[in-house]
Amino acid sequence: MVVSLRMVLDQLTQQVDPDVAEAEAEIARALATTAPSGCEVTAIVPAGDEGAATAAVADLAGVTRAPLARAKLTASWQLGIAPGVGGGLIHAGSLVAPLVRHDRVNENDQTVVTLWDLCAWEAAGSLPRTVVAAQRALLKRAEKHADAVVVPTHAMAERLGGLSRLGGRVRVIPGAAPAGFAVPSDAVGRRRHLGVPDRVVVIAGGGCDDDALAAGLSAVGSLPLDDVEVVVSDVTGQNASRVRGVADAAGLPETSVHVLPPLEPADRAAVLDAALALLAPSTLSGFPWRVVDALALGVPIVAVASDVHREVLVDAGLFVPAAGLAEALHLVVDSEESRRRFAVRAADRGRAFSWRDHAERVWALHAEL
Repeated sequence: MVVSLRMVLDQLTQQVDPDVAEAEAEIARALATTAPSGCEVTAIVPAGDEGAATAAVADLAGVTRAPLARAKLTASWQLGIAPGVGGGLIHAGSLVAPLVRHDRVNENDQTVVTLWDLCAWEAAGSLPRTVVAAQRALLKRAEKHADAVVVPTHAMAERLGGLSRLGGRVRVIPGAAPAGFAVPSDAVGRRRHLGVPDRVVVIAGGGCDDDALAAGLSAVGSLPLDDVEVVVSDVTGQNASRVRGVADAAGLPETSVHVLPPLEPADRAAVLDAALALLAPSTLSGFPWRVVDALALGVPIVAVASDVHREVLVDAGLFVPAAGLAEALHLVVDSEESRRRFAVRAADRGRAFSWRDHAERVWALHAEL
């Protein structure tokens, strides 16, 4: 008898969170690659996404088409309405899953979901109300019906323990940079297309509040280097004007600040290829995707001290209070020798993260359940 692990792929054609959408596809591919003997991976997708599923994950054994498109499907699952999906072993790379009553003991039905950040609780004002409401509603469903909730760090697991009644159902499995993440051969051309110069400091801007962003921008502005500009990554929608306002208040000329939206992996790698360092000023509880990207490419990292950053980086970066970012950045980029030393530390730590490892631990989790 073949055991099917059914992966929810809800953001194939309608991305709500680019990092989570990328993670879902990476997990599905890695699960298919690492499937134990007698096991296979199938997908559950919104109506109309069947072709996108097979294109994104080549080794899927099958696809179940839900009766609704993504927006309506998510809304129905928030309410506990999941017709046409069925049971079995279900794994979701987000909280979006058919979280309904099921029988794990007698029918071997399982539902495991993943939570990558706590922004809907810690930074609700920076997100659309619909996103906050959906995340909170789905976590309530998970409290009732999830057999396990995967989070990427122990620090986040501890924080989630104070926000929910999940108890011992929380499991820690880190994420990773995309499989094969590397600097592309056309990196220079990609940077020119994005308007990014060849010497920059990258600020992981997604999820940063104004104070954190201002601290990062001020640190870059204090560098005694005339030819270094700043890239603020992962800035969505109308937040671009807000970021430029913070940069202006920090005394940085508009021409030296490059505000970029979420990018595809090859473009992200091309930008990081030009980075003297990556600054991570956010203290929110969530997986630091750009930090892990930088580790994979051996980019020196300066991070505001937080439990998440300490757990992910260990000794691969500098941890400082927000007020100490400028001094720490000076130390890292002060010389070629210093940059090389921190780059080696980052590259060594980057080997600790892979989607293959994530998938193998997911298989073990479902076997345990």
